[in-house]
Amino acid sequence: MLPPPSPEALAHSARLERVIAQAIEEAGGFLAFERYMELALYAPGLGYYAAGTRKFGADGDFVTAPEISPLFAQAIAVQVAEVFQHTQPQIVEFGAGSGALARDLLAALAARGVAVARYAIVEVSPDLRARQQQALAGLPVQWLDTPPSAFDGVMIANEVLDVMPVRLFVKRDGRVAERGVTRAGGALAFVERAADDVLRQAVDAIETTVGALPDGYGSEIGFVAQAWLRSAAEWLRHGLLLVIDYGFPRREYYHPQRLMGTIMCHYRHHAHADPLWLPGLNDITAHVDFSAAADAAQEAGLTLLGYTSQAHFLINCGVLQMLAAQRTPAHVAQAQRLLLEAEMGELFKVLAVGRGLPEPLIGFVRGDRRHTL
Repeated sequence: MLPPPSPEALAHSARLERVIAQAIEEAGGFLAFERYMELALYAPGLGYYAAGTRKFGADGDFVTAPEISPLFAQAIAVQVAEVFQHTQPQIVEFGAGSGALARDLLAALAARGVAVARYAIVEVSPDLRARQQQALAGLPVQWLDTPPSAFDGVMIANEVLDVMPVRLFVKRDGRVAERGVTRAGGALAFVERAADDVLRQAVDAIETTVGALPDGYGSEIGFVAQAWLRSAAEWLRHGLLLVIDYGFPRREYYHPQRLMGTIMCHYRHHAHADPLWLPGLNDITAHVDFSAAADAAQEAGLTLLGYTSQAHFLINCGVLQMLAAQRTPAHVAQAQRLLLEAEMGELFKVLAVGRGLPEPLIGFVRGDRRHTL
């Protein structure tokens, strides 16, 4: 049972639903889910990430690794410090959430005697940017309206790709259909139509890898995330792009037993699978196809430098030694959430792509899974 929204929240969602209804009408009655997800999350002043509700932490809808423990940033600092030996000491973080990662990463690097010449944040949410600026007041952080060009240093995208809009497909009688959104009986509802060439060819490529998908099988494809990675390859002249998110390699992502994809929503620390429920009030996410992400980055000229679980990455970067130095029951509990297979340790993966860096990177010296992509 989901917690009941307040009357103000319901009114907010109703305003956004009217915007979505207008978009459905203008699209002829079928709105691609990719466009629906974009409006639900990013419609100016109304979308989940564009409005003023609290999203992160105990008072929000979910908790990310940086809010769980500074150990997360302290381990990442080890990888960043290694890369800084070969690049300019600059960091760009995309989608910085509450600002906790920026705060703790700067502190961890300073504790290691590593100077950061520039820490910049690219944030598409005006609400989150304002919260970050408040949380990071007094720290040497700047905000960018657009990604940097010819960047030399470390780029970080922690839980960014999972909130990029996706297209939905389903197999029907041997053919590929696209799932979209319409209005039926005054409410939002799913509807299907024949897939266009782009979506059909993408599904054909998936089946070439994983085998024929069964009738009725549905999932999603992250074309926007793939395009973002190709753009990141243009921004990154020299250095590392570190992508941390939940997801799978392609063969696991599109396993026949994963019948209806990975779309998941988060509301007040409750997970549910209905992205049409009260748009604007809950987060909508999709797991990352890390095979597609790695392919997009490599096709755009970046080198695949590593892929492993979050647990392996943090352990390689010394998180257990850090825990031993500050061992308290609270720190142990935090580390367990970051590392255990039943928590974030296995579901979350770390992908490293870059340009002009030696191998192996410290975060991938053990447990590298590039061969699974």
